[in-house]
Amino acid sequence: MKAGRWTVADAALRLLPGALMMVAVRLALVDAPWLLIALTLALSFPIHLADLRRRGGPRIT
Repeated sequence: MKAGRWTVADAALRLLPGALMMVAVRLALVDAPWLLIALTLALSFPIHLADLRRRGGPRIT
């Protein structure tokens, strides 16, 4: 990745975890089932880790 240029994959990996967390907050506000809230939060974490790995962040072994 060049400095200042995002590919579609870069944008998705950077924005998707935050979007999923916002969906989880929205679900909590409308009193959705707790399992649905937990699933959206749990799904955001591996995507966040993939973003860190792609950007050369801390290695998780």
